[in-house]
Parts: sequence; C-alpha cells; structure tokens
Amino acid sequence: MISRIRALLLLSLLALMAMELAPRSAHAEEKGVFGVGLIVGEPTGLSLKYYQGDDTAIDGAIGGAFLGKGLQVHADYLWHPWMLENKPSFALPAYVGVGGRILDRNGGGGDEDHFRLGARFVGGVLFDFREVPLDVFVEVAGVADYRTKGSPFGIDINLGAGVRYYF
Repeated sequence: MISRIRALLLLSLLALMAMELAPRSAHAEEKGVFGVGLIVGEPTGLSLKYYQGDDTAIDGAIGGAFLGKGLQVHADYLWHPWMLENKPSFALPAYVGVGGRILDRNGGGGDEDHFRLGARFVGGVLFDFREVPLDVFVEVAGVADYRTKGSPFGIDINLGAGVRYYF
C-alpha cells in the first residue's frame, strides 16, 4: 500500500514538472518573477533571483567556495539601471547591488577553520531571453570581510556566471 502511494506521489510530481517545463507558445504568459538555476565560480552551486519590480531584484546563492575553501551563502539587493541592448528576442541590462555573505571556511592550506561575515558590492550583466523563461548572467563582487581567525578584516573577490529558469 505504501509503495503505491509513493509511486502515485512520484508520478504526480513528474507530471507537474513536465507541465512546467513544457514549451510554451509565443503568446503564453509572461516570464515569472522567481528564478532558480546554477552559478559557477565563487561560489559554485544554486542561484536564486526574485524580481520585485522591472528594475529591482533580490538574488542569492549557496554553494562551494573552492578558492575560499568552504561553504558560501550570499544575498544581494540589485538595481538594473542600464539597458545595454534591447531587442525583441532579448534584453541586456547591466546591474549593481549590495548585499552580504557568510563563508564557513573549512581550513586547508595551513588555515584554521573559521567564519567570514562580509559586505558584498556586486556588478554584472544579464542576458535576458524574451521568448523563453531563462536568463544567463556574469557578475563580479568585491567582499569586505570580518574574519573570526587571523587578520580580523580582509578583502575578497567573487566571480560567477550562471543560468536561471523563471517560474
């Protein structure tokens, strides 16, 4: 009985995913405001973005920080003040923002385990497809950290590129 319920739940989940991922017509509803995807760089992991309006958003990521040697979580408030290109099939806005990050550094290279809490100052470019609910981005962020071990303050750089699907 329990295995049948599990199978039914799994089939329902697969059906919902198939409906969401199915191609939409050109006249379908507009792209959603919530995006989920992948980021590669520092960190490498899951990327999220929520549009509050046409030119403001909150984004974040969680993933492995390979250069930072640990797990990084960050969130930023973004403004999209410049449109570099605006075509019927895509838009190319630039963005800037401020936010914060936490890095749980797991040592390595002679460093002890410690936390870093920092302010992020980010800038990037977004390739926003108009006919499919996707965007591709490239960003760079300067991070001013407070560190629990070693030098109490430091500067880091985060570089990342990724893709997100919008619901």
